[in-house]
Amino acid sequence: MDFEKISEQPSLYDNLEKKSVHELLTEINQEDHKVADAVQRAIPEIERLVTGIVERMKKGGRIFYMGAGTSGRLGVLDASEIPPTFGMSPGWIIGIIAGGDIALRNAVENAEDDTEQGWKDLQEHKVTPLDTVIGIAASGTTPYVIGALRDARAYGCLTAAITSNPGAPICEAAEIPIVMVVGPEYVTGSSRMKSGTGQKLICNMISTSVMIQMGRVKGNKMVNMQLTNQKLVDRGTRWLVEELKLPYDEAKRLLLLHGSVKKATDAYRGQ
Repeated sequence: MDFEKISEQPSLYDNLEKKSVHELLTEINQEDHKVADAVQRAIPEIERLVTGIVERMKKGGRIFYMGAGTSGRLGVLDASEIPPTFGMSPGWIIGIIAGGDIALRNAVENAEDDTEQGWKDLQEHKVTPLDTVIGIAASGTTPYVIGALRDARAYGCLTAAITSNPGAPICEAAEIPIVMVVGPEYVTGSSRMKSGTGQKLICNMISTSVMIQMGRVKGNKMVNMQLTNQKLVDRGTRWLVEELKLPYDEAKRLLLLHGSVKKATDAYRGQ
């Protein structure tokens, strides 16, 4: 398929090495302002995806992020933040990166070029048709991701793609293509910049809205967050003070006894 790879077009800026630090920072920031608008234009597709995920997750379905390089790392990052933030077990949202965990820190040669490996990696998690597979690839041409999406879709999974290039092959592979056109990167072809920022924003939107829909937030608070450090214990205690009108020390004791704001609140109210 012939398509215009916008993410690889020359930067709108040149002679970067001759610019002052202030000029560099200002121009990068100017480009970054375009990202949120690009994501906003993709909200209808993101909404369709989130709605489908929630329907499946209520029946036991999971989310799998699939990617290579920067895209893979961002998927793994979003998945890794779900347990501490929302108290969900690590098995509900899973990030898979081409080349395995070693690729989180080091480039793994040719890992993204294997069309079959993505589906093999998914099968290790006993994927089912209730699951959702989200492929992330700025270029929209990553064989590892495209192969995984095609096989997952054929298997009955809900599939989506996050890319910066309209008409890219990944858009054909996924049921729901999410395209955010952020334009050429400040450093030509460096998709870790605007494309990566947009991918992070979209992953945030997907996982956060899904978790809210799944009842992991009350009001505007992370009532199921894990109490992994003193900052979070203090935050949870203050929320209980506010919610239950208890003295701080009593609220803290209750929180530590039950392990989360929600469980402490339910126990105190006899639910």
